[in-house]
Amino acid sequence: MEDLIKAIDDMLNDELIKIVISNKINKENKYNKISIFLKENKKKEYYQIEKYTDKQVFHENIEKEELRDKILEFVYNNYKQLNGWSEKTTFDMKISKKGKILLSKSKTNNTKLSNKSHNKEKNYILKEGTIIKPLIDLGVFTKEGKVVNSKYDKYKQINRFIEIIDDEIKKKDYKELTILDFGCGKSYLTFVLYHYFVEIKKINVKMIGLDLKEDVINKCNKIAKAYNYENLHFELGDINGFKYNNKVDMVITLHACDTATDYALYNAIKWNAKMIFSVPCCQHELNAQMKSENLNILTNYGIIQERIAALMTDSIRGNLLEYMGYKTQLLEFIDIAHSPKNILIRASKNKVSDEKKNIVLNEVNNLIKEFNFNPTLYKLLKNDGCIL
Repeated sequence: MEDLIKAIDDMLNDELIKIVISNKINKENKYNKISIFLKENKKKEYYQIEKYTDKQVFHENIEKEELRDKILEFVYNNYKQLNGWSEKTTFDMKISKKGKILLSKSKTNNTKLSNKSHNKEKNYILKEGTIIKPLIDLGVFTKEGKVVNSKYDKYKQINRFIEIIDDEIKKKDYKELTILDFGCGKSYLTFVLYHYFVEIKKINVKMIGLDLKEDVINKCNKIAKAYNYENLHFELGDINGFKYNNKVDMVITLHACDTATDYALYNAIKWNAKMIFSVPCCQHELNAQMKSENLNILTNYGIIQERIAALMTDSIRGNLLEYMGYKTQLLEFIDIAHSPKNILIRASKNKVSDEKKNIVLNEVNNLIKEFNFNPTLYKLLKNDGCIL
């Protein structure tokens, strides 16, 4: 323990801008890897922790003074490797089977890794100083392309959504994509996405926005025409009954309310969409159904039941997507301090083994049995014969 503390203190003598903790000792440890980044907002510097499981990424922000204790807590008896980077030094620490600490360091230029404010601009996909009409009309950018101070959180949220999509897009060399945006609403994000695909990624896209409000659809089509967004148009329709006979590469839903998310995911699955990005909202269905004889501690308090039911809803959705052949992650879309509706489901078409399919479906069936659930997405897939 003393040698471990000494090694960590040696690294912390330099201001570390990035830390990666990996090579876990115990297979029962649910976190495969932990990454820590030095961040800076307008008030102060802090560290952001990203903890990776097989399906999810959990975020936590800590004060700079907490870093040493957090690293010790994570590493001790849990992991065998720690890599750290300051702006001028790279550290490599390994722990042998006998517990011996092996620390090496080398002089390197790591300034590109910095997430501090002097590098803030180049870390965003939608760069400040660029003329992006939807962001100007939304009031996020000035006419000169500068971020409006009061809209900086909104700017970060939009970039976060784009970054999550970009992580998936850059895995393949896409030349063209057909994209459906269910429940697009006023569609500012739809317009921003169109700009991202066409102007930044240089991908030939056809985008369709769908919403129930005729006045909103008419207005969005006028805006798309004013922006000269030739391959973006909007249609009036219900997610449940919408029919589209051509290929669909990507389905997006942002805050589709309650079971509307299930119908959107169902349609995406039936279209064999390559990618799905969904931010669910207002998960009421399972909350109204939730009953349990063995775990009624979760139903004794309304606020607990509501939150647990929402999380269970998205867990079931994630597992069903896995069962239908999608690699699925549940990610933190934005900081929960800004909105409690901060989970994003990211799913990409992928080969899933029969063993994995059986596991994820059994997990869903066990949850349904325990709490007497009858989830919409499960019913839709079962009625189609996808679930036997």
